[in-house]
Amino acid sequence: MKIGYPCINWTIGCKGDRTFRLKSYSEERLIETVENNLNCLINMLNFNIKNNLLFFRITSDLVPFASHPICKFDWQNHFKNKIQEIGKLINKNNMRISMHPDQFIVLNSKTPDVVERSIAELYYHAEVLDLMKLDKTAKIQLHAGGAYGNKKESLERFADNYNKLDEKIKNRLVIENDDKIYSFKDCLFLHEKIKVPLLFDLFHHRVLNNKESVEDCLEKQRKTWEKEDGIPLLDYSSQKVGFRPGSHAESIDLKDFEKFLNDSKPYDFDIMLEIKDKESSALKAINIAEKDKRLVKISEQNG
Repeated sequence: MKIGYPCINWTIGCKGDRTFRLKSYSEERLIETVENNLNCLINMLNFNIKNNLLFFRITSDLVPFASHPICKFDWQNHFKNKIQEIGKLINKNNMRISMHPDQFIVLNSKTPDVVERSIAELYYHAEVLDLMKLDKTAKIQLHAGGAYGNKKESLERFADNYNKLDEKIKNRLVIENDDKIYSFKDCLFLHEKIKVPLLFDLFHHRVLNNKESVEDCLEKQRKTWEKEDGIPLLDYSSQKVGFRPGSHAESIDLKDFEKFLNDSKPYDFDIMLEIKDKESSALKAINIAEKDKRLVKISEQNG
């Protein structure tokens, strides 16, 4: 079990998801921005290694506009050495990496242009992970999309579009349950059709479910992952008090997290903490999990 957080580290004062407006696009601006983002990513990874945070979600904004038609620049070759350097750092320390395209990436859209743009964006994500030379355990997580008035037809459309994807995307794509439309049970329907691994979002499940127990979901999730995919991925958060159901907490609820760790044994998974204060909560979570035999420790890896 590895524990991590997504995209931004508030402690080191380095913003690795810097971007700019489309109307400001230029190759010079792109190069400057990507250099900043890559250098910042290295700094964040080193912070994480030092603090035993061995799971990290890389921002989708690493290379702004990479999948947009305006980008004709060969960023893959220009930044190849730096990206491979990052991959070596990740592999050397046995870190787990994921990426998560934003909500506008909808594979089951009824609009062909949206699907086309979504596939282009997924291809960009896969390129980043491939350039780092990460194995199939580095995943790209995606929601199932919209319902469009008919959930079954929409899931069928997702499956049809999935089957058209390049293998480099299929090798990395995992589907997660959400808190509004597609429950974990709905995602299981997709797995049965296309054998895509499922990421279990505990917080979303607490908001939207079919009265399945967490243990039942973890057992079913485990069976959707093949050995080469690594152990399953799990998103964890808790409810922000006084806000709509599904609003992520500002800081980790330590009692709830400790209870979840105890209740989830013997299942093994890597935990992404989707909590607003990022590494601050992740460091607290590591302290809670210190005595958990599932937790991977950097000292033991390097020993």
